[in-house]
Amino acid sequence: MNAFDELAQALEILPNIGTKSAQRIAYYLLQHNREGTEHLIQCLENALKQVKHCRLCNTFCEHDICDLCADQTRDQSQLMIVQMPLDISILESANCHQGLYFVLMGSIQPLQNMDLNSIAIKKLLNRLHEGDVKEIIIATNFNAEGEATAFILQEILKKLPFKVTRLARGMPLGSELEYTDLGTLAQSFYERTPIGKEK
Repeated sequence: MNAFDELAQALEILPNIGTKSAQRIAYYLLQHNREGTEHLIQCLENALKQVKHCRLCNTFCEHDICDLCADQTRDQSQLMIVQMPLDISILESANCHQGLYFVLMGSIQPLQNMDLNSIAIKKLLNRLHEGDVKEIIIATNFNAEGEATAFILQEILKKLPFKVTRLARGMPLGSELEYTDLGTLAQSFYERTPIGKEK
């Protein structure tokens, strides 16, 4: 395999990038913007060396604990579970949650053979034994994968001594946090409903 084909094939690891799209990106990087490509390579190398997971919330950061987890002014009793680090940025922009977060780094996708081992469930359970968490807010996406993940989380968490809530259905079915307007996102937070526990 020549160097160009190897580059194009490597680009297929990106989400929603097929063979043709990967080839177009490879052509662009090599033909029109080699200086930008060199900068991209440098940034990727730096990120791979410096970026790791926060010990508490599992998001990306460059230290043992991220800035949000280190902020003692935040509500230590609320822990919101999201799928990806980008979800935290969206929720912070909505300015509706003053508590802490935990990032699963994915979702459960039965059709893709992605089960509990595909998300940071063990790290989440360990996190719940640290600090003063009283309420867990499930904020996974309202699509098939997010709903499956929320259901499994509810089944696991209902056996534990925490108040468990889920973002309200003010969010459109099939939506993702990344593309939800801030007003709808904030309203779904304020109208979240409790999840019943077995007696």
